[in-house]
Amino acid sequence: MCKVYSQTFRFWTIITQAELPLNGDLGGGLMLPHPNGVVVHPKAKVGPNCILFQQVTLGTSGNGPGAPVIGGGVDIGAGAKVLGPVTIGDHAVIGANAVVTQDIPEGAIAAGVPARIIGKRW
Repeated sequence: MCKVYSQTFRFWTIITQAELPLNGDLGGGLMLPHPNGVVVHPKAKVGPNCILFQQVTLGTSGNGPGAPVIGGGVDIGAGAKVLGPVTIGDHAVIGANAVVTQDIPEGAIAAGVPARIIGKRW
C-alpha cells in the first residue's frame, strides 16, 4: 500500500471519526450523512447505495465468528448496532438504536432491542 494513500486514509479517519476498513467490501454510493462514530468491521460487507447514520456499528458478537452482510439500499438509523453473522436484506430499514442479532428479510423495517420486524417498506 502506498504511504501517501495510508496517510490520507488516517487523516480522513481522524477528521470524520469513522472507522471504515481500508480494504473493506463497501458497495458504491455508501452515504455517511453524519460520519462520526461509525464503525465497520473489516470482514463486514455493505451493498451499494446504503445509508449509515452516526454511531452505527457493524461488528462481530461474542457468540462466534462472522460479520454482518448488508444488502443494497439499506438504511441504518443513528446508534444502531448490527452484530454477528447476520444478513440484512435489500432495502431494509433498521431503526435508530436498534440492536440486530438475527437476519432481517428484504424490505423489512426492524426496530428495538433486540430488533424485531415491525413492518414492511412496501
